[in-house]
Amino acid sequence: MTAATQTKRPEIMPPLEEDYELLKSAVRKAGALANSYFTKELEVHKKPDGSEVSEADLAVDAALKLDLTTRRKTYGWLSEESPDDRERLKHSRVWMIDPIDGTSAFLRHIPEWTVSAALIEDGDPVLGVVYNPAKDEFFHAMRGHGAFLNDAPIHVSDKASLEGAKMIASGGLFRKKIWEEPWPNVEAEWVNSVAYRMALVAAGKGDATISLSPKAEWDLAGAALLIEEAGGITTDHRGTPHPYNRENPKFPSLVASGKALHPLLIERTSRIDL
Repeated sequence: MTAATQTKRPEIMPPLEEDYELLKSAVRKAGALANSYFTKELEVHKKPDGSEVSEADLAVDAALKLDLTTRRKTYGWLSEESPDDRERLKHSRVWMIDPIDGTSAFLRHIPEWTVSAALIEDGDPVLGVVYNPAKDEFFHAMRGHGAFLNDAPIHVSDKASLEGAKMIASGGLFRKKIWEEPWPNVEAEWVNSVAYRMALVAAGKGDATISLSPKAEWDLAGAALLIEEAGGITTDHRGTPHPYNRENPKFPSLVASGKALHPLLIERTSRIDL
């Protein structure tokens, strides 16, 4: 049999446990690097979409890319601060990174930012890490093995009614005229980083988070696994699950909560046309 006619052997992937340790180590180092910039006045630029990017975002992105891609040369890469290399679509496993999620808070010295990272395998998050170095909160999960905050197991809340629910979201969202019926009394708390909002929900520090604005895959991937492994669910506002490593890595919206509360949220949000 000639080389041209030989069947290509399937790629042998490292055990996920090894990737888990690699990712956790890389994110801890990246978090320390980000934290070294946190209280400084930084050079900031506007991106084409109007959002801010600082020298810290770019430095953390470069550090993570060097740390992860040099050790896993056959994995794809998708990051907010790197050009989108569509070669990632050919890979089974893809690193998905937001080097500093919550740049606005970071630049204003508010400790509501995170380093958010995930490993995607065949469209699903299998490893997730969300790290808030300023508060020493290290959230992590591997598919099928639970979710943790600083190595202690975490679980979503068992809240099953909207009345009195704690929403990690903008309070103004629930007072908008877009809703067919008024919301019951809910407690709203705004947190800048969407990955951090989701991590707080995974840890039961809030009952749900909702966003009706577009989100990128790198915004959600790591934290989505945290919520799933903590017993919750993450979808868009119509209840559709989020698939990852697509050609267009954008989602229309986010609804994340425990499983008992989620249908009640979707009953309201699914009526909204975005």
